[in-house]
Amino acid sequence: MDSPSSVRRRSTVHDVARAAGVSRGTVSRVLNGGYVSDGARAAIEQAIHEVGYVPNTAARNLVRQRTQAVGLIVHEPHSLFLEDPNIGGILLGANTALSEADYQMVCLVVDTARDTDRVARYLSGGFVDGVVVISAREHDPITAVVSRLGLPAAYVGHPPDISGAWVGIDNRGAARAVTQRLRATGRRRIGIIAAALDRDSGTDRLAGFREALGEDFDPALVEPVPLYAFADGAAGMERLLARVPDLDGVFAASDAVAAGAMQALRAAGRRVPEDIGVVGFDDSAWARRTTPHLSTVHQPAEGLGVAAAQAVLAQLGGDESARKGIVLDAPIVWRGSA
Repeated sequence: MDSPSSVRRRSTVHDVARAAGVSRGTVSRVLNGGYVSDGARAAIEQAIHEVGYVPNTAARNLVRQRTQAVGLIVHEPHSLFLEDPNIGGILLGANTALSEADYQMVCLVVDTARDTDRVARYLSGGFVDGVVVISAREHDPITAVVSRLGLPAAYVGHPPDISGAWVGIDNRGAARAVTQRLRATGRRRIGIIAAALDRDSGTDRLAGFREALGEDFDPALVEPVPLYAFADGAAGMERLLARVPDLDGVFAASDAVAAGAMQALRAAGRRVPEDIGVVGFDDSAWARRTTPHLSTVHQPAEGLGVAAAQAVLAQLGGDESARKGIVLDAPIVWRGSA
């Protein structure tokens, strides 16, 4: 173990000032973006390099009452956090935008009531300046905490009780369009594996499916499942096929759900697309893992993350106009599964 004398002392502003031959105040002006002569600036920059000075961000943020951190809150089970490529895409997009602004992203996964309490305490402790929230549910307790604290926030998706900034796609319109495209291939008994009906994306996709079928909509062709997960898609497809053996088309509410459904169809001896056409939603990595590749809706996951993080940063900068909704395009990508 190093003795106290062997541990290198952290360089200070005083060390920089001494090496540069200027006052501490002159060094502070340079560090804070103020005006000094070109000669003094050059000397200070050289001294910073020589003494190895690194600004004490923690102390500076304490004075500014900022943490330079933004929380990314994901309301999903731990298993889905790892399985769902959309979450990863949103995370990468948000991190890109925050990094460019010199902010640190802190990931907070909410899976249980214990997680909810822990994250609520963390937010209340002032450890982040704002939050990006993924998969919030209606009447969500974390949303209530964010609102009570007045934290700058942006939601990916648009739960009905959210009045602030949000970023999303037209889930309803996209689901309607991809179902209509599936129907145009000649399918007449089209079912849906309707995932995540406890949040806006799931209910909107079911609503779009229903609109596409119009008078031909049959409640018996709706199979609800809890999550946008491969296993839920496989189990849902088995139940739907047992109940509706003459099924000839399926809209799965996500690509992971569609991939699970296609596995169940193969196990049942049903060919895709010859016997049953399948479409998904997301255009994630799952869409290219299936055989044949999946027809789907492209969800711009990284773009959603970038836009959500930028909305939080804008609010931190005092731009109240950033508290609004942003809708990104979500075009159909047609492949071999239908």
